[in-house]
Amino acid sequence: MNGPFIRYVDLHKSFDGKVVLRGLDLEVGAGETVVVLGGSGSGKSVLLRHTMGLHMPDEGEVWVDGVEVTRLDEDELLDVRKKVGMLFQAGALFDSMTVYGNVSFALHEHTDWDEPRVAERVREVLGLVELQDVEDLMPSDLSGGMKKRVALARAIALAPRAILYDEPTTGLDPITANTINHLIRSLQGRLGVTSIVVTHDIQSAFAVGDRIAFLSDGEIRFHGSVEQAKRTDEPLLRRFLDGGGYA
Repeated sequence: MNGPFIRYVDLHKSFDGKVVLRGLDLEVGAGETVVVLGGSGSGKSVLLRHTMGLHMPDEGEVWVDGVEVTRLDEDELLDVRKKVGMLFQAGALFDSMTVYGNVSFALHEHTDWDEPRVAERVREVLGLVELQDVEDLMPSDLSGGMKKRVALARAIALAPRAILYDEPTTGLDPITANTINHLIRSLQGRLGVTSIVVTHDIQSAFAVGDRIAFLSDGEIRFHGSVEQAKRTDEPLLRRFLDGGGYA
């Protein structure tokens, strides 16, 4: 594994007295894809939000590219957020903007590029997610899979060094889900990005991951390769993989 690009150290987080993360430790090497697998409510999305500084831990540290995120103010967090793109679970497209407006949003906000250069980048990233001639469409004109791909194009517009995926295949039919899985692997290979994919979709986890981290009750209960995960004797993960759920 390459040196860690993202690192969580003894991470604790509670909301209204409910413990969500309890001493979580995890490292994600530069250029690899780690899948955080777990059931609904296990804290997967909360973990991602710590990476962007959208949540701050009660205790512990979050490191991105050698910088401790938890020590930064809002202005300093902007530099981190430019390095880390995020695909939110529902896509989180701006309903009032066209596809072009959505994908170009960060470019207009964070660069001084002229419009022809912005337009060229929009076409480029839409091509990376296998979409063409959709710039003038509104989100309401798009299928669920197309919305995910437009949101992914927006996430990579600033050429981030890491991409966070929050339940990327939720709500999609199997064929479209396979397309998204293919894109996650393709972008890792073509762009060399570091990726964290949080999901409860076992098939997706095995399709995209270099390593699997199983999150249960706020802790990482298993961490290893896909093949090791498939053969695991760890009882909670075994039950999860066999479809029995877990406590």
